[in-house]
Amino acid sequence: MQRVEICIEGQIDKAWSEWFEGFSVTHLPRNETILTGEVPDPAALYGMITKLRDLGLKLVSVNSEEID
Repeated sequence: MQRVEICIEGQIDKAWSEWFEGFSVTHLPRNETILTGEVPDPAALYGMITKLRDLGLKLVSVNSEEID
């Protein structure tokens, strides 16, 4: 399992949390959004990144760490 923090450019509606598999949505004052949550494996993380790409959202950064 990995804990993931994805930063994207712009601010998306917090209602999108459900569409992003329960990831929490946090807006930053510098016109960015942080998606935070857990994924079971790297394939799930790549799937999340693919969703962002398909929506035309600009990826700023991705941070992940293994959790027990």
